[in-house]
Amino acid sequence: MRSASILASLVSLAAVVSAAPPFTPAGGLGTNSTPPVYAPLSDFDFQSLNLALNQEWIELDLFHYGLAKFSVQDFEDAGLDAEDRFLIEWMADQEVGHATLLSNILQGRGAKPCTYQYPFQTVRSFIDFCQKLTRWGESGVFGFLEHLDSRAAATLLLDSIATESRQQMVFRQFEGLFPMPVWFIPGITQSMAWTLLAPYLVECPAENPRIEWQNFPALNVTNNPDATPYYNTSVIGNETTPAITHNRTDPLSYPGRDIFLSWETPGQKVSYNQSYTTNTTAGAPKYVAWISQLNTTYTPLTNISGQSGQTIQPGGRVFGDNTAPVVNGSMFVLITDSDLYVTPFNLSMLNPHVVAGPAVYQSG
Repeated sequence: MRSASILASLVSLAAVVSAAPPFTPAGGLGTNSTPPVYAPLSDFDFQSLNLALNQEWIELDLFHYGLAKFSVQDFEDAGLDAEDRFLIEWMADQEVGHATLLSNILQGRGAKPCTYQYPFQTVRSFIDFCQKLTRWGESGVFGFLEHLDSRAAATLLLDSIATESRQQMVFRQFEGLFPMPVWFIPGITQSMAWTLLAPYLVECPAENPRIEWQNFPALNVTNNPDATPYYNTSVIGNETTPAITHNRTDPLSYPGRDIFLSWETPGQKVSYNQSYTTNTTAGAPKYVAWISQLNTTYTPLTNISGQSGQTIQPGGRVFGDNTAPVVNGSMFVLITDSDLYVTPFNLSMLNPHVVAGPAVYQSG
């Protein structure tokens, strides 16, 4: 009888132990039993997600537009065959999914597709524009993702932006660039992303929600490195044919390179139906901000004459000697009135100090 009683107690104890939840470290957000809300929880959420939706719509249109604009021979002459073109079509299909996701999160209140304009006339410049546009689309989301009130919506958006990161790398490979020349992908603010996107929207449906982010005056790097020339030389280090990877012997840019800049005055009408006006709250232009990897680096703006000036491309390493160069890849430059110290999480503190920009700088 005593053995049976002990056995019953052990069985009962085992049942209690097996029913206990596994140990979870304390802390974390959204880890309780509260059902997730996959919808905007604030105006900040809505405006951020709607901006991302506008980005998805232009990517969908852009990929289809390029495939339709250029002939098979045009693509073949640029080293891109039928399988490469199918991959571009597949990336357009991915954008259908991304736009559907965001439209659902916004509960039907988000933007509808617009008509667009593009700055290219060749296959190579089409590919170049794609890798730049997907870069600012990716960085634009990284900049606000961790600030969303709706953590559930942020989770879904992260799932889609991970795909966009792969798209950007593919377009770099199509252009013959080194596929991933940085250790970290920087974020930019919504106003920076909207400034880059706005000029390409020509006309939008009347019911599209107004995009409430600031439009900064446009910035142009007049001697921006050009990755579009096509070299099929069979010489290692001097190839720009589409490939898994190329490593240039002669880099596109280098520390100490003279950079020439021009920018617009505020008050310009931009974007669809000319319904937005560029604006800045900054003082006089003094610095160039370089947003790349984990850093915002400043260089002095010199030889200022009206709406133009110059600077020097900075050097520096992410974590010091023998680590990755800070400036590399497709990154961002702005004109500012201050060399304000900011970090990736509080980059929006820089917005009031932006005189013009950003522009995408093709450093590598």
